[in-house]
Amino acid sequence: MSTTGRTAPARTLTPGLLLAATGTAVAFQLGTLVPELSALTVAVVLGAAIGGVLPEETREGMTWAARKCLRLGVVLLGLQLGLGEVLGLGAGTVAAVVATVLVTFAGTLLLGRLLRVPRGLTLMVATGFSVCGASAIAAMDSVTDTDKEEVATAVTLVTLYGSAAIAFLPFLGQALALSPEHLGAWAGISVHEVAQVVAAASPAGPGAVAVAVVVKLTRVVLLAPMVAGAGALHRRRTPGHRPALVPLFVLGFLATMLLRTTGTVPAPVLASAKTATTLLFTAALFALGSGVRIGSLLRTGRRGLLLGALSTALVTAVGYGALRVAGAL
Repeated sequence: MSTTGRTAPARTLTPGLLLAATGTAVAFQLGTLVPELSALTVAVVLGAAIGGVLPEETREGMTWAARKCLRLGVVLLGLQLGLGEVLGLGAGTVAAVVATVLVTFAGTLLLGRLLRVPRGLTLMVATGFSVCGASAIAAMDSVTDTDKEEVATAVTLVTLYGSAAIAFLPFLGQALALSPEHLGAWAGISVHEVAQVVAAASPAGPGAVAVAVVVKLTRVVLLAPMVAGAGALHRRRTPGHRPALVPLFVLGFLATMLLRTTGTVPAPVLASAKTATTLLFTAALFALGSGVRIGSLLRTGRRGLLLGALSTALVTAVGYGALRVAGAL
């Protein structure tokens, strides 16, 4: 009897985990064949495409994949950036990043209130669009009681508008006669997902991509204090609710970032960790995408769509202005 009790969870999770693994493999392969479409973007689209026809027995495993893979991916993400690289940007650029994140976050919360978008969805959009897309949304979800459909909708909006930025930002950069490095800085400070940042900066060459990734990952560093602050506020507003003040996986992210800073991690390990991070985020976003109902989003999510558009415009404009003021453009 006890043996059955122990093995039942594995049996329950297996169908969903197998489906998540299959979706990850397909999305990763498509992302490799068509670099303009990152594996993360493909994963959300694939998940949304099959979400309405998923067998009930896959739901628990897919939910597990969405939660655990995102958290482990955030931990490994810390290995992509050392403190020395952040400091190498210069105080002006770092200040521009901090200002852009804070203004975008606060501005999106205000816009959501004015548009009467549900509070949970507004918080998820503000977090994802100001910091680092789906991984930030997952982190913020862990310290709040946001509805899972709102979380999935926010991930969909990040994918939609971040993908649009891949085509739109290089066009703007060319119109403004930005150098490759300046375009990279603008992409890093304003585009939502790391993969989307790389895709947006790629037309300007490897120099632009290098700057874009460092600037973007500097935004990611702000994930920890933002989640900690939101967690503390939520604890105060909800007396009976006591999640960890700082989630364990956020502490893990900080620990791996400090480990990268020591310079002791071999290059092959860093390369493998980067691939593993992409695979984990792909699996998580495929699972999260399966919770999106496109028809429902189009019928009832018009305010959310407008909020996503305005938040994208806000982070793009504020990022450009902040870099200009800092002398980084």
